[in-house]
Amino acid sequence: MTAVQDFLFELGTEELPPLALPELERSLAEGITAGLAAAGLGHGAVKSYAAPRRLAVLVCGLPTTQPEQRIKRRGPPVNAAFDKQGAPTRAATAFAESCGVALEALGRVTEGKGEFLSFEGQKPGAATASLLPGIVQAALDALPIPKRMRWGASEAEFVRPVHWVLMRLGDAVLPARLLDTDAGATTRGHRFHAPQALVVPAPSDYAQVLREQGFVIADFAERRARIREAVTARATALGGRAVMDDALLDEVTALVEWPVAIEGRFEAHFLALPREVLLCTLQEHQRYFAVEDDQGALLPLFITVSNIESREPLRVREGNERVVRPRLSDAAFFQAQDRRKPLAESRAGLDAVTFQAKLGSIGDKVRRVGALAATLAPQLGADAALVARAAELCKGDLLSAMVGEFPELQGTMGAYHAAADGEHAEVIAAIREHYQPRGAGDALPTTATGTTLALADRLDTLAGIFGIGQKPSGTKDPFALRRAAIGVLRILLEQRRDLDVGVLVDAAVALQPVKTATTAAEVREFILERLRAHALEAGHPAEAFDAALASGSTRPLDLMARLEALAAFRRLPEAEVLAAANKRIANILRKSDIGSVPPRVDPQLLRETAERELHAALDALTPSVTSALQAARYNDALTQLAGLRPAVDAFFTQVMVNDPDPALRANRLALVSQVRELFSGVADLSRLPG
Repeated sequence: MTAVQDFLFELGTEELPPLALPELERSLAEGITAGLAAAGLGHGAVKSYAAPRRLAVLVCGLPTTQPEQRIKRRGPPVNAAFDKQGAPTRAATAFAESCGVALEALGRVTEGKGEFLSFEGQKPGAATASLLPGIVQAALDALPIPKRMRWGASEAEFVRPVHWVLMRLGDAVLPARLLDTDAGATTRGHRFHAPQALVVPAPSDYAQVLREQGFVIADFAERRARIREAVTARATALGGRAVMDDALLDEVTALVEWPVAIEGRFEAHFLALPREVLLCTLQEHQRYFAVEDDQGALLPLFITVSNIESREPLRVREGNERVVRPRLSDAAFFQAQDRRKPLAESRAGLDAVTFQAKLGSIGDKVRRVGALAATLAPQLGADAALVARAAELCKGDLLSAMVGEFPELQGTMGAYHAAADGEHAEVIAAIREHYQPRGAGDALPTTATGTTLALADRLDTLAGIFGIGQKPSGTKDPFALRRAAIGVLRILLEQRRDLDVGVLVDAAVALQPVKTATTAAEVREFILERLRAHALEAGHPAEAFDAALASGSTRPLDLMARLEALAAFRRLPEAEVLAAANKRIANILRKSDIGSVPPRVDPQLLRETAERELHAALDALTPSVTSALQAARYNDALTQLAGLRPAVDAFFTQVMVNDPDPALRANRLALVSQVRELFSGVADLSRLPG
């Protein structure tokens, strides 16, 4: 039985990018696991670790020797392996040598029209220790690092300078050089608490040694849980509760190795600032956790997570308080400055701010958004006057001092200013909501006015940027057009707005100062591709989406209804046969002269029993199926059409469509065309497997 040992790899670096740390951890573990699988090395549990200055992977129960490899190779053609006298050529002897056997041990195999030399045999497995450096290097090379760097005179490239490498299989240190760094037997602890080298007795002791001797909690999830617990406990002790933002918690976890929660205070008068300003200052800029009371009102408190267990925590607290106080003072000053004039006065200033050189100023964009919103308002049940007023004001806060300092508060500050100016409640809400959803999982607009502006703003951006030829390429999407398209789709789908993307895009493109003949089609296709991704994520196969799209509908809500109907239809026993029949009909019609197909079937030309029965079945079903299609009851329509299976089966078994008689042929083409037309009212079933 092959012996097994635990394998540990650790890469020690300068502080890694905090937002990228979880993805780097996951990718490294997946890369090493994939490399082991490719080498045929089974193993036990795989545990990954990530802290600011390290990435590590522990693989339990790894065999010390690769399993015996079965080799099957095809060599040169026999006619090239031997000359006319039957003597082996260099091609034959070279193949035998590469397989490590005598020429007589080779076999022959016939493939296609040729006969080739072949070899089948067993190759002893390699020592696992000899394979691991290559597997780890391949995993490091595949890490999702957009920009790698070099340091010193090294030619190695990584996201941060590398300081140490630990690689052990059981008790043995593996001789390897990765990223210009020789693998060793030790790790390092906390930069200040335990900077010395630490010996790890066995790979499985890694996390314990770092925790107990190195002041490092290497496990990301464990560190995250400890931070949550410490911050929550500290907030409770202060008489409040922590505002626990998951993204902030993840970032702080990626910034500290040995978390210590410390509270701080700021002057109560800063609580007069909008809640979002306080949270932005504390969370986004300082990485602090805010504290609120039981009613959700913020308290003049914050909790910071230090990366050191200080002997003088009071000084750490005072230092953080000194940092946050001027930031809050600046915010209060900006608010006072911004309130000196009403929001409406900012409109003229927007004409001096460029949105995009070819598309004009932000003022130009506001006017386009207003015009587009006016056309959308009746379809969304929005008040035209409120939509017009909200459109005028929606970008006004971009000129405010507060948004200049905190860009993430655009829309939010505009809403506060509009409220102070006494604007209508729905206008206030729309100014805030027209940026929603800001990203995946974000809330949608709740008002009709906000929904109208949110759609108009995104559609204008999509139409304008596509119009100047700056559509996304690869991973580059500087105008966040993918997010804009997804936002449009989320609003339409989640709010059950049955609007036509084609019509919306045409209206937006018509308002653009720059456009081409293909701009509208490109934008429409771009949005529908995002819908395809949404449909695939929801479990619908690609061919089903293509079938629904072939119906000609460009209404996202309608297309999703068709997909749901197709999913139900494909569970019926008749589905596969009818899909195959539709495929056959499509092929027949494609090869025929469509111009010769009559618009209606002539009952007098129906000679065979099977074609008369199919015609009768179609006549009986057409009124109810048509009614179901008009009411978008696609599931009902397909359920009824499933009843055509016996008649369709009999028709294709007993009737020759391409009859020599031109009149009969044309009539039968009209009959099968009628079948296809009914099904196509829901989707093109010929695109489904069958």
